[in-house]
Amino acid sequence: MHIDMNGKHHNPFFPAGFSALKKAMIENHAQFPSKQLTVKHVLGDGDLVAVHSHIVLSSGEPGIAAVHLFRFQSDRIVEMWDCSQPVPADSQNEDGMF
Repeated sequence: MHIDMNGKHHNPFFPAGFSALKKAMIENHAQFPSKQLTVKHVLGDGDLVAVHSHIVLSSGEPGIAAVHLFRFQSDRIVEMWDCSQPVPADSQNEDGMF
């Protein structure tokens, strides 16, 4: 396992602790069993790794653009931040979000 379950996350929608986040992820998978996460970019700097991804909960929808920032200690994730926004069906930017 690459997660220190004693670590912490900063997602305001879930209770503190990786156990609560794991429970929410299991529930989300049950609700969206066909969910797809496509990694677009990965950046690393010291003990931090940022992952830019495209998440599609249900086929045919535009999905969500997300960035997860992980802090590692001894090869385990000990802290996580995340932010996301819906991918608009129509964008003024022809370059898109990815």
